[in-house]
Amino acid sequence: MALSVGGGYSRGGRRSRGGSSLSEINVTPFVDVLLVLLIIFMITAHVMESGVQVDVPKTKSVKSSNKELPIITITKTGEMQLGKEPLNINNLLAELQKKYDTKKGVYLMADKETPWDQVAQVMSVLGDANIGVNAVTQPVERSRKSR
Repeated sequence: MALSVGGGYSRGGRRSRGGSSLSEINVTPFVDVLLVLLIIFMITAHVMESGVQVDVPKTKSVKSSNKELPIITITKTGEMQLGKEPLNINNLLAELQKKYDTKKGVYLMADKETPWDQVAQVMSVLGDANIGVNAVTQPVERSRKSR
């Protein structure tokens, strides 16, 4: 129950109709924008995670490194990539020298099912050019009993 003391007139001398006005926020455009953003993020999240799946071998000792070096990836089918771009072994040195400072070396990441011949060929080409090769591996998970 509302009680008005001003005799039915509002402050400006005009008579208000129907009591006090309610100010409500229209949330429909806000919800529409949020749904569009949600759809955009759902679509782009899958694209951001795309890459080559490489299952590197596990070793007992792994040295962690924070060096920013180019990554040469060899998949189990033998396809090579420099970063995210496809690469041919004949163009390996030219592409490395064109895009990166190779004095520091490179990372070589090969799937554990990759034929050794392809890994050895890449290492040979890099070794002939005096480019250091750092192999990428995973640490072996140790059980709690062996610690």
